Formats: sequence, C-alpha cells, structure tokens
Amino acid sequence: MNLRITFSTAARILRQLRHDRRTVGLLVAVPALLLTLLYFMYDNAGSTFDRIALVMLGVFPFVIMFLVTSIAMLRERTTGTLERLLTTPLGKLDLLFGYGLAFGVAAAIQAGVAVGAAYWLLGLDTVGSAGLVVLIAVVNAVLGVALGLFCSAFARTEFQAVQFLPVVVVPQLLLCGLFVPRGQMAGWLQAVADVFPLSYAVEALAQVGAHADPTTTMWRDLTVVAGAAIVALVLAAATLRRRTP
Repeated sequence: MNLRITFSTAARILRQLRHDRRTVGLLVAVPALLLTLLYFMYDNAGSTFDRIALVMLGVFPFVIMFLVTSIAMLRERTTGTLERLLTTPLGKLDLLFGYGLAFGVAAAIQAGVAVGAAYWLLGLDTVGSAGLVVLIAVVNAVLGVALGLFCSAFARTEFQAVQFLPVVVVPQLLLCGLFVPRGQMAGWLQAVADVFPLSYAVEALAQVGAHADPTTTMWRDLTVVAGAAIVALVLAAATLRRRTP
C-alpha cells in the first residue's frame, strides 16, 4: 500500500463527487431533511425525538454511503475503469482505502451538516457532546462504504447492487436495538445482533446520549465498528482481480 497513491485516488474520487450534484445533494441534504421529518413526526412526544434522532444520525450515513459506494464501484467495474486502473501501479488496497478516505471526508461533511441541523435547528438534546456524535457517524459511514465496496463485487447491474440493501443493511437496522433493546430479544436473535457492527454503533450513540464523558463502552463499540470497516475493505480487496494489458 502506497500512501501517495492512496491519497491521489481519494482526490480523484472527491473530484468526481464534486461534479455529481445529485450525489452531493443526497449525501449532504437528505439526512438533515429526514431528521426534520422525524422532528415533526415526534412533535410534542417528549424525549422520543432525542432518542430516535440520535440513532438516526448514525444510521443515515451508513445506509446512504452503502448505497452510493456500491453503485459507484459497480460503475467502475462495468465501464472498464477498474480494469484500466489495475494495470497501473495502483494497488488494490490503495484503491479501496482511497475510496474509504474520500467518502470519509464526504461523511464528515454530511455528519457535520446533519448534526448541526439536529442540535441547533431541531433542538436535539443529548448528555454527551455533538463532536462525539459526528465521530461515530463518520466511522459508521466508512463502514457503509466498506460494505458497499465488498457487495458491489457480487452485482452485475445497478439494480442488483441495490438489492443488497435489504440483504445486508435492513437486517442490521431491525436488530441493532432501535426497535427492541437487544437484551429483550430471543437468544438466537441477540446472538445474531451481536455479530452485526451496526449494533455497536447504535450502542455507542446511546452511550453519548446518556453520559457526559466518553465511556469505555463507547470506545470499545467504536473500535469494533472501525475494525469491521477495515475487515470489509480487506475482503473487498480480495474481490479485485488485476489483469495485464
């Protein structure tokens, strides 16, 4: 892995994103708009909005980055761009970590806008700091990027890439503890939930919502999510085949 090539790859992807206004709008504006919708749904519902919106600040980046990245990588595969790139000194990890870095920057902007809207426009109230929420949201977005890159290897069309959303993302949403606490689930469901990295992201956000200072549990959960993202990136690298010209 060459850091110079990795950063160069990240810069190329960011330039492509900058010229894609629809994708930029999806990344930046949609989470804030969805949070606004939640605000009016739970108007006069006490602390319900605070609890759900806090979790959604981690869920929205995960889902959106998974969708955007899986389709973006599929396009590079199907248009021949990926094959041409892999005939250069560009390494597999350079490419994938470049993607992770580029979309991590996009996720930081996305999380900053969404968290700013939630706290200062919609009145979100948490015991912990907004900075920790941004950090968790960014790490969770990178996890979505990594899983999207991995899943794109098994799709031949954009429609097939989208089909991985209910297979990979929806089960994690259902079992992450948002609807039912993991401790109240049936034993086998709890065991499955404990394997999903999104469960740890939700738990980390809950720790921020309940504690003024970062807790050991929060850092442990964040480490698990980051580790899962790295593993997914490495697995995605295994799906890339270098061809000679």
